[in-house]
Amino acid sequence: MRIISYNVNGIRSAIKKGFIDWLKTDPADVICIQETKAVKENVDHQQFTQLGFHDYWYSAEKKGYSGVAVFTKIKPDFVQLGNGYMQSDAEGRVMRLDFGDITLLNAYFPSGTSGEVRQTYKYIWLNELNDYLGSLRKQRSKLILCGDYNIAHKEIDIHDPKGNKNSSGFLPEERAWMDEFLASGFVDSFRHINPDPHHYSWWSQRFPSVRKENKGWRIDYITTTDNLKPAIHHATILPDVVHSDHCPVFVEISEP
Repeated sequence: MRIISYNVNGIRSAIKKGFIDWLKTDPADVICIQETKAVKENVDHQQFTQLGFHDYWYSAEKKGYSGVAVFTKIKPDFVQLGNGYMQSDAEGRVMRLDFGDITLLNAYFPSGTSGEVRQTYKYIWLNELNDYLGSLRKQRSKLILCGDYNIAHKEIDIHDPKGNKNSSGFLPEERAWMDEFLASGFVDSFRHINPDPHHYSWWSQRFPSVRKENKGWRIDYITTTDNLKPAIHHATILPDVVHSDHCPVFVEISEP
């Protein structure tokens, strides 16, 4: 199974920038999209089915905000929209798909960059996610969690760790959550394969030159439970794909 996680920063905007043509290159079997900023009915979704994808959408109640979608050439056995937590579900942040004994989760983690209220909610959301994953793992032991985590885990994952030590997305509490999350039995698939620095998945749009100069953050992840670690065949980041301020991250899972 080849999986991509990609925050498109608006699916309609990405389509205008060549997203459909990119899909025609067969980049993955399952493509997890975050920040759709649209409902299915407002997108020409037949473009996805014509390429052989089953498409599943979970949009926020607020128009033009948040939302996740999955385009998959492998039909899932089960699809669940939401994780049962009111505000997260109102913002269309989590989708679950089961493929055999593997459960794939597509999640758009909140950002805290707009201020203290959202930063506080981000911590609440992270704790709720832990509870959700803990409950799910009692029934489904093989999990893959794709998404824009909105957290750069370690100094190697951000171009300017000193300058951003007080920035949302690189705060000590957020990084500690990542430590605890991975220690609870998850693997960062990219770091499992790639120990090298200067690999990022997001670049600020406020400074147009930073992407060209590769001054970015690695905040998009595909993590797996430890029991899938032997199945991580390949993992990479695709910075040359430019429909968004993020780029896709990729993992190939072989037979465990």
